Amino acid sequence: MNTHVAPALPRFILGNAAPGFAELRSGNLGVRLAVSAAELDAVQALRYRVFYQEMGARADAQTLAAARDCDLFDEVADHLLVMDHDLGEGPNAVVGTYRLIRESAAAKIGRFYSSGEYDISALNGFSGRKLELGRSCTDAAYRSRSVMQLLWRGIAAYVFHYGIDLMFGCASLNGTDPDALAPELTYLATRHLAPAAIRPRALPHEYVEMRRFDPAKLDARRALLALPPLVKGYLRLGGFVGEGAVIDRQFNTTDIAIVVQTDLVTEKYYRHYERESR
Repeated sequence: MNTHVAPALPRFILGNAAPGFAELRSGNLGVRLAVSAAELDAVQALRYRVFYQEMGARADAQTLAAARDCDLFDEVADHLLVMDHDLGEGPNAVVGTYRLIRESAAAKIGRFYSSGEYDISALNGFSGRKLELGRSCTDAAYRSRSVMQLLWRGIAAYVFHYGIDLMFGCASLNGTDPDALAPELTYLATRHLAPAAIRPRALPHEYVEMRRFDPAKLDARRALLALPPLVKGYLRLGGFVGEGAVIDRQFNTTDIAIVVQTDLVTEKYYRHYERESR
């Protein structure tokens, strides 16, 4: 369990339960949580543009008519926003998002989103506080390292505020052919498999073997470079992957389970928060 004691964070908005905090700014960009229905609508519109119009997810009639990516988890989650204030304020400024679901929020529905693809019973047995991450995307014009770092700083502030000990969720590799993703999947399964005590496992009817060939033939450096930036970010924070991949044909992706114990996240940003609090 993470026993790290966080400093006071007076400059961050850290959830609807803690209104009145200013957002974290970096030039014209800021990161904070959505605080209105209009901002949630902007999040869902951004996700629709990225997932359906750009990445080829398959929309049903209702999704197509609304031009929104939404599900029942949106109403109980917190939604981290990246805002470009050069575009204005509020909904018009939303250029990036991350969905955050704490245990108390998941309890309102009766499950976490990830449980639709993975057996997360090992995580349910973990004694610390858990946070599910998902539905991450940014507008095409904002896919830079600085924007990703800003999102992670917001997540770290959220982790501090709520005393989160473990984060998990599903991350995606583009495409639904696991053989085309063989180097990446084999690399993750052989180099970053989660310890058994916190290892999700793909549900039996969804399970796709991640070790696609003999690991001795693996070019690890090339496989790492081929991974999506978000997955590489998890690995840099000491993250692990679960056992087995899942093909998500609706979203045109191959999903993997990610698990990150938050000690490294909080340590990475601790000095930054100390400077800010001064």
